[in-house]
Amino acid sequence: QVQLVESGGGLVQAGGSLSLSCAASGRTFSSYGMGWLRQAPGKDRAIVAAINWDGRNPYYAVSIKGRFTISRDNARNTMSLQMNSLKPEDTAVYYCAASPNSGWVSSPEGYNYWGQGTQVTVSS
Repeated sequence: QVQLVESGGGLVQAGGSLSLSCAASGRTFSSYGMGWLRQAPGKDRAIVAAINWDGRNPYYAVSIKGRFTISRDNARNTMSLQMNSLKPEDTAVYYCAASPNSGWVSSPEGYNYWGQGTQVTVSS
C-alpha cells in the first residue's frame, strides 16, 4: 500500500507556471506506475500525465502536451508535474495517483491509490 500527499497548487495568471509535487510513503514506490489526474467542476476526473516505474516514455494528454512535464525520483519517493504556459482551462483539482501496474496507466480506473488533491486556479 502507498500513501500520497500532493503539494504546490495555487493561483496563477494565464501564461504562468506552477510545479506540483507528490510525496509517497512505502518501500515499493518504484514498482508503481504513477500519474497526475485532474477534475474540473462539473467534469469527470481525467488523466493529465502518467509515468512508468523507471520514468521512461511518459504519457501526456493531448490538451497539455508540450506544456507539462511529469517526472519521478524513486530514490526520494517523489513525483512532480511542471506546468508551464498555463491556461484558464487548466483550472482543476489535481490528484497524484498510484497504480500497481508498473507501466503508465492512462485511465483513472487503473489507479488504486490517490492523494487528497491540490487546487490549481489559472486566472485569465
